[in-house]
Amino acid sequence: MTKTLTLRRIRDVLLTPPTFPEGQPRLKTNMDTNFLKLVAILSMLIDHVGGAFFPEVGWFRWVGRLAFPIFCYCMTVGLLYTRDIKKYLFRLGLFAVISQPFYVLAFHPHDFLAQFTNWNIFCTLFLSLLAMYGLKERKWWLFFAALFVVSWWNFDYSGMGIQLMLIFYLCRNHPGIGAALYSLSYLTALGHVHIEDPLNFVCGSVAIDWTFFTIFAVLFIYIPTHFDLKIPKWFFYAFYPAHLALIALIQFIR
Repeated sequence: MTKTLTLRRIRDVLLTPPTFPEGQPRLKTNMDTNFLKLVAILSMLIDHVGGAFFPEVGWFRWVGRLAFPIFCYCMTVGLLYTRDIKKYLFRLGLFAVISQPFYVLAFHPHDFLAQFTNWNIFCTLFLSLLAMYGLKERKWWLFFAALFVVSWWNFDYSGMGIQLMLIFYLCRNHPGIGAALYSLSYLTALGHVHIEDPLNFVCGSVAIDWTFFTIFAVLFIYIPTHFDLKIPKWFFYAFYPAHLALIALIQFIR
């Protein structure tokens, strides 16, 4: 009898879309999303400048590791609060398409056609949000289809976006557990490090993989801030292709 009730409970949890109490926050994490987005785009800009013009200088890439998890977290907030998820997905998809040629020109200016299917981060974010929408609404075919595509084709960060959003979504009311799971996701960067890689952090005979710096995004995501910046949402969308276009232009002039 107990086993039957347990299985029924699991089935109900998996098949029933979540409901949220009126007037209560839907996450118990940092809701200062405009500030977080500003941190993310500045981090991304530093990362891209380093990747395009100073590929051997590690600190550019270390700072840049903050961007992706913060974007994923802000999308999780958007998933829980947006009034029209289809419009949200459309905006992401539109700017992913607009950004793709600039992305390739910025980082692969001499191999444009061969690298055109090296998909930019907006493409990854679009599929990650699509997968999480499938999870939230219990449309499992959509979740697994998006996960398959982003994991098996050449998307920046692969399925890591879905993994992070799962942590943020499922632990939305348990920030301690969420922060622990997030941190554990990047502890693997401490092992099997090549000390010769110029991007890695090296102190004496100890080396830390440069992706480990992603762990510091946990401070922004799980510690509440209250800057309450007023920034138009279109600014964050337009910044991505605009800064890639500028980098591509500089590459062309060089």
